[in-house]
Amino acid sequence: MKPGPGYRLNEAVPLVLAATPIGDPRDASPRLRAALADAEVIAAEDTRRLRRLASALGVALSGKVVAVYDAVERDRSAALLDAVEAGQTVVLVSDAGVPLVSDPGYALVSGAVARGLPVTVLPGPSAVTAAVAVAGLPVDRWCFEGFLPRKAGERRARLSALAGDPRALVVFESPRRLAATLADFATAFGGDRRAAVCRELTKTHEEVRRGELSELASWAAGHEVRGEVTVVVAGAPPQAPVVDPTVIRRDVEAKVAEGMTRRDAVDAVSGATGLPRRVVYDAATKNLLS
Repeated sequence: MKPGPGYRLNEAVPLVLAATPIGDPRDASPRLRAALADAEVIAAEDTRRLRRLASALGVALSGKVVAVYDAVERDRSAALLDAVEAGQTVVLVSDAGVPLVSDPGYALVSGAVARGLPVTVLPGPSAVTAAVAVAGLPVDRWCFEGFLPRKAGERRARLSALAGDPRALVVFESPRRLAATLADFATAFGGDRRAAVCRELTKTHEEVRRGELSELASWAAGHEVRGEVTVVVAGAPPQAPVVDPTVIRRDVEAKVAEGMTRRDAVDAVSGATGLPRRVVYDAATKNLLS
């Protein structure tokens, strides 16, 4: 592959991680088209899907196509990295979206890093960021959990551990397990927590259903949900700080003993603890809290 705008002529050709459309082939970037056409080796999670994509894009694959899915990735990584070392262009693609995001690629990339081989990415579509954008929830901070455990007990334990996280949570889920997973979410997070179920993003039957977890769980239980599903759940609401009136009174009295006025001492404790001034004042002077 001839060096493009993203490469320097004096550098080795890197292992290329290429994002593919998550549904609509028109989302493919010009760089992806060029990479697929020029690559000497294409490592694909599903070779049939790769060939269908290439056909939809009008791209003729001239390089060697190698299947790299979970069960064989580790065994095939060495030969692929040898090809990179030999100066061949190796492009890694998953079924849809960005490689390594709940898809194969880690063994290959970590192996390249261990050998000191360059790795670059052709960014593009991702169901994760698409769902975050369209969910209609506070997503200034969010975390991605991939697929939750299939076994109900393990899934519930994982959700219980995540229930207090203030960040929005993004997960992938099988349509067959969606109703059970949403019910588990409602139990662990509270049925009134807001969420969005994003189905078939960018495809013909795209659907985004928003509501409280209890509502979404009931909907999923009563419908035959199909297609690729990404769920976004709002983060936990802020928790009121725990107030120990005895400690507050002690801190205020200590500052008064140091020479502060009571007003200044209340202000100082309020600033140090993040508690509202009224809460500190009541605890220190009126003993209204128990």
